[in-house]
Order: sequence, then C-alpha cells, then structure tokens
Amino acid sequence: MTEDSRSLRASGRPLAVFDLDGTLADTAHRQRFLAGKPRDWDAFFAAAPEDPPLAQGVELALASAQECEVVYLTGRPERCRADTVDWLARQGLPSGRIWMRRNNDRRPARRTKLEVLQDIARKRTIRMLVDDDELVCAEAERAGFTVVRATWADTSEALKDAQEREGRT
Repeated sequence: MTEDSRSLRASGRPLAVFDLDGTLADTAHRQRFLAGKPRDWDAFFAAAPEDPPLAQGVELALASAQECEVVYLTGRPERCRADTVDWLARQGLPSGRIWMRRNNDRRPARRTKLEVLQDIARKRTIRMLVDDDELVCAEAERAGFTVVRATWADTSEALKDAQEREGRT
C-alpha cells in the first residue's frame, strides 16, 4: 500500500483509522460492475466519485476528530487518489493521511491493511480501526487493535470476494 506524500505527523493525538468503501462511502450504485465476468474494475472505480456518503460512518469520523487524528486506509488503488481526496472534501470529512493499495497489489485486503496498521502502530497510537470487511476486522482484532465494525451498509458478495480473492479493494 502506498500513502500520500505528507509525513505522519507526530502529534500527541491518537489515530482513528477509517476504511472508505462500505464504511464512509456507499458503493451500492456501482456493485453492478462486479456482477459480470470479467468484472469491470475500471468502471467500478470510475464511479466512486458519485458514491453517496454513509451517514453513520461520516458521523463517527467527525466525532472521532474531536479526540483523534482521522486517517484513511483503503483498498482502492493509488490511481484513485485524486478522486478520493475530492470525495472526502465534498463530504466535509477531515483531511487526513490516506494509505492506498499500489495499483498492481492484488493481495487480500486483510493482509495489506494489517501490514499498514502494524507499520503505523510502530510510530503512532491507533485508537481504533473502522472497517466493514469482516476478515480485515478479525485480523486486526487478533493483532490487538480496537475495531469498530461498520455494519451500516449493505454488503455485496461480489465485493467481499473481490476483497479477499482478487485483492482489488
């Protein structure tokens, strides 16, 4: 996973780490691009700027910003960075560091995200991870992280499969 160009500020505030798809962004309108074979990943990610926000996730991120520095950890590929930064700003979410998947990284989200979390934890205190992916949540909990499961969005079996088997988001 790659990260944005800003350094990880060494403030005294702990981090609240938020996933995007299914946690802050409602991907339901673009699930259709994953239904066919082959999956249309270009169209899936091209439609991301139109994601409606998930109110519960946005509210939690804004509330977390009172005590924590809000940062983002997503399985979206790096090529989606500009759209992602714009989307976060349009939703009024805190501007925080964003870790994204390298464009050619196809490892399961549970592996890539845990690797990044462990790296971050060597430098900063992580108060919580907020994610909708059960496998990511389970791995993070096993590693000792506090996890808030984002259960407020409908999940797609195609997206779950893509996260685990195809390492796409």
